[in-house]
Amino acid sequence: MKKLLLALAALLALAGCSSSGSGDAAGSGSQKLVVAATAVPHAEILKQVKPLLAKEGVELEIKVFADYVQPNTQVAEKAIDLNYFQTKPYLDEFNRQRGTQLTIVTGVHIEPFGAYSRKLENIADLPDGATVTLPNDPSNNSRALLLLAHHGIITLKDPNDELATQKDITANPRHLKFRELEAAMLPRTLDEVDLALINTNYALAAGLHPTKDALLIERKDSPYVNYLVGRPDNKDDPRVQKLAKALTSPEIKAFIEQKYQGAVLPAF
Repeated sequence: MKKLLLALAALLALAGCSSSGSGDAAGSGSQKLVVAATAVPHAEILKQVKPLLAKEGVELEIKVFADYVQPNTQVAEKAIDLNYFQTKPYLDEFNRQRGTQLTIVTGVHIEPFGAYSRKLENIADLPDGATVTLPNDPSNNSRALLLLAHHGIITLKDPNDELATQKDITANPRHLKFRELEAAMLPRTLDEVDLALINTNYALAAGLHPTKDALLIERKDSPYVNYLVGRPDNKDDPRVQKLAKALTSPEIKAFIEQKYQGAVLPAF
């Protein structure tokens, strides 16, 4: 009996050693990748990538998030392998504030940022004292202010400052009243305010089409590319590089162009 118990203990110890993972969402040696994304257009684009990756022997699992914080937090904590939803200014500010070291894998697309209204048909009709809603995260808040400044609605101390704030407004001739909210909430404010500056992913999810509905929109040469993001320890993983290659393939470029009709632009 004693020998039997010792043998069982040895087998359990061996099993415990062989099942220990690498700490990644996908696990050591796994051909699975778990990627966080916002629903539109990121998750839609990733769904198109799944069969391309499957041919390369990689299973892609997509986890959809409604906010911009958890996708980064969970990648940093190794609960998820990668994420796909953000621009470099947002990533840089997140890393600075949270002390994380998330890193860019590849650029995929551009979403021209827009200003929308259900009360106005033309930006020239924006009234004195109008209420304007903006994203409250630093990079997208600045992006909204830069868009307004580019069209002469306000003046900024530095019209090229990617982290400009309301404190940098040097002229506000229409006496606009700004309200800052989480980016995902902005489409819901359209019935209450005169103008809302909305990220394209949330605009599309709310049934808005940037090239048709936006009163103001960024130029096509916008520097705000949306990136696939990972960590220093996994960005060069062969599975990750296969995903990066698939996301920047001719098939995905054609899908983006046909599906979004200018609302989302390939960045490759």
